[in-house]
Amino acid sequence: MKLHKKQILLVSFMLFSLFFGAGNLIFPPFLGQNAGSQTPFAIAAFLITAVALPVLGVIVVAKFDGLEKLARRVNPKFAIVFTILIYLSIGPGLGIPRAASLPFEMAVAPYLPEEANLSLFMLGFSLVFFLIAGWLALTPNKLVERIGKFLTPSLLFLLLFVFFNFLLKGNVHVAEPQESYASNPLVKGFLEGYLTMDTIAALNFGLVIATTITGLGISRKSDVMKYTVMTGIFAGLILAGVYLILAYMGMSSSGVFPVQENGAWTLRCIVHQLFGDTGAILLAAIFTLACLTTCVGLITSISQYFSTLTSRLSYRQLVLLIAGFSFVVCNQGLNVILSISVPVLDAIYPISIMLIVLGLCDAKLGHIPFIYPCTIGSVGFISVIYAAENIGLDLGVLSPIFHSLPLYSAGLGWTVIAVLVMVVCILTFRFLPARSEIQS
Repeated sequence: MKLHKKQILLVSFMLFSLFFGAGNLIFPPFLGQNAGSQTPFAIAAFLITAVALPVLGVIVVAKFDGLEKLARRVNPKFAIVFTILIYLSIGPGLGIPRAASLPFEMAVAPYLPEEANLSLFMLGFSLVFFLIAGWLALTPNKLVERIGKFLTPSLLFLLLFVFFNFLLKGNVHVAEPQESYASNPLVKGFLEGYLTMDTIAALNFGLVIATTITGLGISRKSDVMKYTVMTGIFAGLILAGVYLILAYMGMSSSGVFPVQENGAWTLRCIVHQLFGDTGAILLAAIFTLACLTTCVGLITSISQYFSTLTSRLSYRQLVLLIAGFSFVVCNQGLNVILSISVPVLDAIYPISIMLIVLGLCDAKLGHIPFIYPCTIGSVGFISVIYAAENIGLDLGVLSPIFHSLPLYSAGLGWTVIAVLVMVVCILTFRFLPARSEIQS
C-alpha cells in the first residue's frame, strides 16, 4: 500500500504544526531585529538547530520506535529518567504553558483597557484555550484531518498575508547588529535555535508521525521509514520558509523601531506598522492557531507515552490531567516561564542533539558498547555545569578549568568533548585486546 500525495501533504502539515508553536513564532523575528545586517549568517546557523536537527530527530526516533528505545542504548534507567524529563520539559512543565500564555500576553493583553484585571482575563483565556486543546487531544485519530486540513493551512495563509503586505508597504531600514550578534552571529544563531525546543520535541514527535503513518495503512517498517523521511523533509522545508520570512521582517525592521523585549513584541510592532490597531485581531489569530496546534500535539503524544507507563490512568484521564496542570502553570506568566526555559534547555539540548547524532551513526558505531554511555555522560556533565553557571551557581576553583575548554563560554564546549570522547571510544574499541569477546 502507498500513501497518496494528499495524505503525505496532510501528515507533513501536521508535523509542521506540531513543531510550530510559541518559540517558533517569536524567536526568528527577534533574531532578525537583533542581528540586523548579520541576519543571513545568524539565520543560517539557526536553521541547523531549529530545522535540520528536528527533522533528523523525527527520523531517528521513528527508526528506533520511540525515544525510550533510543535512550536505552545509553542505559535502561537513563532511558526512563531522560524520557520523562523530556516529556515534562516540553509538556506541562514548560512547553505547553509557554505556548498557551504567549497568545494572551502578546496579542490580547496589550489591547485590554488599562483598568482591566489581567490575571482574571488570563484565567478566562487560558481556560477556554485548554478546554479546546483538551477536546481536540481526546480524539488523536482525527488530528491529521483537523490540523492538516484546517488549522495549518489557515495559519500559513495568515503568515503569508502579513508577509506580502510587508513587502508591499512595510518600512525597511536594516540596522547594524546588536553586540551579541556582531562578534559571532553563527554561534549566536545556532544557540538561539535551542529556544524553539524543536530538537527536544522531535524526540517526542518521531513516534507520533510513525504511528500516524501506520494508522493510514502502512505496515512495513521500510515503508514507514520512507514516508517518515518524506514528511519530515517537507515539513522542514515549510518550517525553514516560515523562519526566513519572519527573520526577514525582523531584519528589515531593525532600524525602524527600537529593539523589543522579546520576539512577540517585535512581531506586534511589525503588524501594527502594517495594519494599525486592527492588526491586533490578525495577530491574535496567528498566535492562537500556532500555539493551539502545538499544545494539542504535545498533550496527545505525552498522554500516549505516560499511558504506557501506568495502567492506573487511562489516556483520557492523562489528557485531562496534563491540560489541567498546564493551565495552572500557564497562569504564572510568560516571563517567569521563559526565565526557567533557558537553563533547562542549556542542560538537556546537547544531550538530545548527541542522541540524534549517535542514532544516525548507529549502523557504523552502534557495535561499540560504551560509545553511547561515555558520549552522553560526558556531554550531559558539561551541559549541566554550563547551565548551573548561567543561573549563578559558583563553582569556585573549578570554573577556570571549564572555561579553558574551547567554545565553552559560547555555550558549545560540549561539542569539543563529544568529538573527543567519540574518537577515544572508537580508538579504544579498535585496539582493545578483548574486542572479539565484547562483540560476541
